[in-house]
Amino acid sequence: MSNVSKRTVSGKVGIVPTLRFEDQSLTSFAGLVVFQKLFNQLDLKQQLYHCFSHLPRRRYGHHTVILLLIVHLLLGYRDLRDCRYYRDDEMVKRLLGLKRLPEVSTVSRSLASADNLSVDRLRRLNRKLVLEHLDIFCAARLTLDFDGTVVGTGRHAEGAAIGFNKQKKGQRSYYPLFCTVAQTAQVFDLHHRPGNVHDMNGAKTFINSCLTTIACSLPSARLETRMDSAFYSKDIIDMLDAAGVEFTTSVPFTRYPVLKNKVESRRRWRKIDAELSYFEDDWKPDSWNCRYRFLFIRRQVNIKRRTPLQLDLFEPRDQGYEYKVIVTNKRLRPGTVVAFHEGRGAQEAVFGELKSQCQMDHVPVTTRVGNQLFMGAAILVHNLTRQLQMQADRPVRKTTAKRSALWTFKQVNTLRRNIIQRAGRLVRPQGKLVLSMSRNPAVEQEILHYLSVA
Repeated sequence: MSNVSKRTVSGKVGIVPTLRFEDQSLTSFAGLVVFQKLFNQLDLKQQLYHCFSHLPRRRYGHHTVILLLIVHLLLGYRDLRDCRYYRDDEMVKRLLGLKRLPEVSTVSRSLASADNLSVDRLRRLNRKLVLEHLDIFCAARLTLDFDGTVVGTGRHAEGAAIGFNKQKKGQRSYYPLFCTVAQTAQVFDLHHRPGNVHDMNGAKTFINSCLTTIACSLPSARLETRMDSAFYSKDIIDMLDAAGVEFTTSVPFTRYPVLKNKVESRRRWRKIDAELSYFEDDWKPDSWNCRYRFLFIRRQVNIKRRTPLQLDLFEPRDQGYEYKVIVTNKRLRPGTVVAFHEGRGAQEAVFGELKSQCQMDHVPVTTRVGNQLFMGAAILVHNLTRQLQMQADRPVRKTTAKRSALWTFKQVNTLRRNIIQRAGRLVRPQGKLVLSMSRNPAVEQEILHYLSVA
C-alpha cells in the first residue's frame, strides 16, 4: 500500500450544503442502460403491445403500463403509488419511451380494464422468451418442477379465498401453481388459482400444457419432472410415462397404511450414504393396472428433546429416522434418484426471491385480472434478470444429480444494489447523447461486461 498524507485522506465534515431542486437531466438509476439494451434486443415493448392489441387504444397503452410495472419492480419499489418518487428520472423515461410517466390512477385503471385474453397472451410471451433462450442454449435435458405457493392478499381481492396458510391463518389468498426450469432457475408458466383449492386443482391440464409446449419447441430435449406428494395421482403419472417424461413423485403415507406396515416390518435396508438407506418393493395400489418403481427411503436424524435440559451436563443425542416413499420411472441408482428428487427444493429459493425481491406477494388492486398482470410482470422481472446473466456469462457447471442451475446467478437485489442504483447525468456534448457516471472501477467493469454482449 502506497503512503498517503493525512491531507489527502481527511476532509471537512459537518457543513450542511444548501439544497436546490432544479429540472436537470439526472438519473438515480444509470444502470438501467444495461436493461435498455436487453429490452431493445428482445423488442420487448413491441411484444407487449401485441399482448394487448385487442383492447381499445389509450393515451398510455396497456403495454406501456406493463413495461412501467416491470421497471417499477426492477427498481425495487412495491406499491403503485411509489412511482411518484422516480417520475422525473430521465433514464426511466427514456427506457419507457415516454416524456411523462402516467399517474397512479391511470396505472390502476389500465390494470382493471384488461381481460383474460391479455393475461393469456402475457403468459404466452413469458413462455416464448424462456423457450428462445433454451433453444439457443440447446439443453439436452430439461428438468421441470411443479409446485404451488400461497400469495396472501391482505385485503379483499376478486378471486381470492381463505385457504390453508401456515403463516397467516384465515387470510384471503391466491394459490398459483408454477412450472420452473431447474437448469435456468426461470419460471416457465403459472396457473392462477384461488387460495382454497387443492394442489391438484387444474394440475393435470397445466402440467400437460407445459410439457407439450416445450416438447414441440425443443423436440430433441429429454424432459423430466419432479413433484411432491400433493401431485401424486395415477392419471398424472400415467400421462407422464406415456409421454416419455422421466419423473419422481413423493407418495403420501396417509393414503396407504400398508406403506407404514412395510417400513415397520423391514429389517434389511441398503445403505446409500452415512444418513440415507433404502429398499425397493414390488408394490402398487390395488386400483393401478401398471407397475412403477417404488423406493422406500429413510434418513437418520437427531430427535429433538422436549424435556428440560441441564445445560452444564452432557446432552445425549437420540437417533431416529424420517421416512419417504418415491415413485419413479427412472432406472438409475437409488442414490442418484433420491438426489434428483431432493433437488426440487431449489424451487423454494425461486419462490423466495420472487416474493422478497420481485414483489410477487404484493396484491396492488382489487380485480383478479389486474393482480394476475402484476404477478406476470414480477415473473418477467425475475426471468429477464436471469436471461441478462445467461447472455453475459457461460455456464459454470454441468448437469448434476440434483439438477442445480447451470449458472451461478446473482439475485435481483444484488444487481439492483451493484449496478442499477447508480447516479448519472444525461448530457449531449456535440449533439451526442452521453450517460455520465461517477468513476468506480467495479461498477464500470460490470456494466461494460453486460453491455458487451452482442
